[in-house]
Amino acid sequence: MSLKILVVAPQPFFIQRGTPIAVRMLLQSLGEAGHRCDAIVFPEGEDVDLPNVQVIRAPRVPGTKGMPPGFSLKKLLVDAAMFPMLAWRLLRHRYDLVIAVEEAAFMTLVLKPFFRVPYIYDIDSSIPEQINDKFGLPSWLNTALTAAERTAVRGSIGAIPCCQALGDIVRDYAPTLPVQTLEDVSLVEFDAETAPPEGWSYESPVLMYIGNLEGYQGVGLLIEGFAKAVADGTEAHLVVIGGTPDTIETHRALADRTGAGDKITFTGPRPVEEIARYMAQATIVASPRTQGRNTPMKVYSYLDSGRPLLATRLPTHTQVLDDDIAMLVDPTAEDMARGISALLADPDLRDRLARQAAERVRAEFSPAAYRRKLTGFLENEIIPRLRRRASAAGAT
Repeated sequence: MSLKILVVAPQPFFIQRGTPIAVRMLLQSLGEAGHRCDAIVFPEGEDVDLPNVQVIRAPRVPGTKGMPPGFSLKKLLVDAAMFPMLAWRLLRHRYDLVIAVEEAAFMTLVLKPFFRVPYIYDIDSSIPEQINDKFGLPSWLNTALTAAERTAVRGSIGAIPCCQALGDIVRDYAPTLPVQTLEDVSLVEFDAETAPPEGWSYESPVLMYIGNLEGYQGVGLLIEGFAKAVADGTEAHLVVIGGTPDTIETHRALADRTGAGDKITFTGPRPVEEIARYMAQATIVASPRTQGRNTPMKVYSYLDSGRPLLATRLPTHTQVLDDDIAMLVDPTAEDMARGISALLADPDLRDRLARQAAERVRAEFSPAAYRRKLTGFLENEIIPRLRRRASAAGAT
């Protein structure tokens, strides 16, 4: 059964960042499966050509250019501009299903009594947790946001969380709701011929981080742990790829304060299609995240890179990672330093972790696995419910 689906993704699209990348994977998989998709997205981003997908951009709101990751006033303003667009599309078009990404579920929930189009909640993060981690909410507001999230989950026809921890939240809110975890996949293709960009190399072994430099990513912890490892005699160079001018300057100042600034390079952002070439220079790749439940998207590419992964031993990682496929360390500078030194001192350990990680990716976190899970969920759980709803409506 081919569906007409409205995907509501309150994100810049397309840009090389976690949720927008996940949205592209969702749209591409739906289109390739034969479903016809309209996608309402933020005005910022590059145009992409996806099969059976029409991208519709929300109007530009002055002062909102350069949308940061996570919750922000800019995002709230464009959300407000997106809401009437969503209502208009539902009024003028007959959709079988809405897939509402993150806070779009709240918009869709409000409109559901008027248009009666069922929606799937695409939950890439817990909004109360995300905002509380960033701003420290008073308990009454956190309780209110949690209640709103619970209501949005219970109003949906199904949920597609991006990790097991978020799936557990959904099941706690609505134990009988159909849920399919859709983990992210490796986005980088590696082969024996992959080589670093010309003139880009370091004499010391390279510890590499790739991603934004927001506080929850734990890059400050990584810098402090790296500095301790270097001070204890470990020979290495830390390369940080990503960030904005402001976040890079903040972390560069920290690097200088630790005394390891001359052994840390901040490259700024690099195109995702070139990441394999940069990662070819790495001896170790790192995900030092300290907050959040969802597993960082970068982890799946790290696991597929042929390089051992260093990560914090926190639920954001351990729902996917274990000691067979990664060096897991406590979120302290001391244990981070221990993990860095242990990996650099033991080539056999590095090879074993990298090999076992790549095997895990092929089995569980490949694009084919993603498409299989999504298609199976729609065919086995959602479409039968849509048919029953249509039959019930026809009977009345």
